[in-house]
Amino acid sequence: MTDTRLTRTYLAVPAHRTRMVERAADSSADAVFLDLEDAVPVGEKKQALLAAIDAIARLDWGRKTLTVRINAIGSPFIQDEVHRLAGLSRLDAVLLPKAERVADVSALGETLSAQRGRRSEALDIELLIETALGVVNVDALAAAHPSVSALHFGVGDFSASIGARSDEIGLSPRAYSHTGAAADNHAETPQDLFAYPMMRILIAARAFNLRAIDGPFGAFRDPKGTISSAVKAAAMGYDGKQVIHPEQIDPTRLAFRPSDNEIASARRVIEAMQTAENEGHGAANLDGRMIDLANIRMAKRLLQFAD
Repeated sequence: MTDTRLTRTYLAVPAHRTRMVERAADSSADAVFLDLEDAVPVGEKKQALLAAIDAIARLDWGRKTLTVRINAIGSPFIQDEVHRLAGLSRLDAVLLPKAERVADVSALGETLSAQRGRRSEALDIELLIETALGVVNVDALAAAHPSVSALHFGVGDFSASIGARSDEIGLSPRAYSHTGAAADNHAETPQDLFAYPMMRILIAARAFNLRAIDGPFGAFRDPKGTISSAVKAAAMGYDGKQVIHPEQIDPTRLAFRPSDNEIASARRVIEAMQTAENEGHGAANLDGRMIDLANIRMAKRLLQFAD
């Protein structure tokens, strides 16, 4: 069954930063993940886990999807994290970083099920696809266990994994461009480093009815870059995007919300098709274009993101 949770804005927050976690609970983000991995120094990993458990129980998270990013497979911390988190009633999922191998995801799913305690269902697993091997195996990872509910694109670590010459998260390297012919004065056309992995991840997510979440745009004080990055992900068909600062929440959510014109057009498509079906037709003519059931599916998908 398709996971229909609304996760347009997925706020990342270090689990050991109590004030930041409290602000995340009060924020307008659709979803939050408390980070035990990259944002937490090694010496504070155990304290961060205890802080996450306390925050999950103590704070009012409203209707947010609440997730904890655990440490990667092979980490000395992951076993204790999974054991302590698996039975928490308010937690929705764990986010597994650097997901690469089916056996690891399957084993995690079985462990979460075995240790779920009084939960009626085990925690969901959301997978962070952020290495070359993860992208190569993404189709199999998406189907690795019934508990898998979402795929996230880890844009920063992916860039490092393939050796891209950039130190800016979410931006293609400045030199990654196509040089035109001499007749065109060798005009430079910027290329998108992330188009291929984003599409691979999106297709895998759709094939197995999972949500697809884009990675963050690192320059959080760059509103134009924040919006452009979110608009691209929304246009591709992603369900949401990670954000790393509260200032990115509203513009990112706005990017995923269809415009009034798009909403009106989608509703007209549905109405026209309903009229055609009532008249015994399998297609309709609307404003000089043919519409059929494929248009209906696209229109309904768009309306899911309308407030």
